[in-house]
Amino acid sequence: MEVIEALKMANTEFETRLRQVAHGQWDLPTPCPDWDVRGLTNHVLLGTRMSIQVLSGMPRDEVISYLDDDMMASTDDPISCFVELAEQMTEGFAALDGLEGIVEHPAGDFPRAMFCGFRVADGACHAWDLARAIGADETLDVGLVQFAWDDAQPQRDMLAATGMFGDSSSGTVADDAPLQTRYLDLMGRRP
Repeated sequence: MEVIEALKMANTEFETRLRQVAHGQWDLPTPCPDWDVRGLTNHVLLGTRMSIQVLSGMPRDEVISYLDDDMMASTDDPISCFVELAEQMTEGFAALDGLEGIVEHPAGDFPRAMFCGFRVADGACHAWDLARAIGADETLDVGLVQFAWDDAQPQRDMLAATGMFGDSSSGTVADDAPLQTRYLDLMGRRP
């Protein structure tokens, strides 16, 4: 699976779970301790919009100034909002010539291809988080999981060092566990 195909699949996986959120589920807790379903959805909307801003060349300081917005407060249709933003983000990455070059991300300068991989991981992990929170099917596309696993391997130490992926970036499941379980474990999820 190529990175743009993986990005589309990650978006589809998140959208599928987002469409399953019932009216009374927005306040449910998620595996991300700081977010309920509403907060998790807001995070994904912000990250997707931030990607569009970064890809369009918006200055880093300006991008950062928008990261605390409450996008859920400004939409009565988070599904349509996500679908529109995800399409724009995917088109932005697809328009780049071979994903070559560097982007000015709020966290630092990154190769465009790596940044796209970050967005794949964000979509995949948060699709699982959302599924877990609302009691939906947690199974992610096999090709997406394989892509995300392979893409994350060179970054294992960096993931652990950020402290953003649980108390440890991996090591709580057996080496022969299903790949999705190992990937989620690497990303700080404890399925």
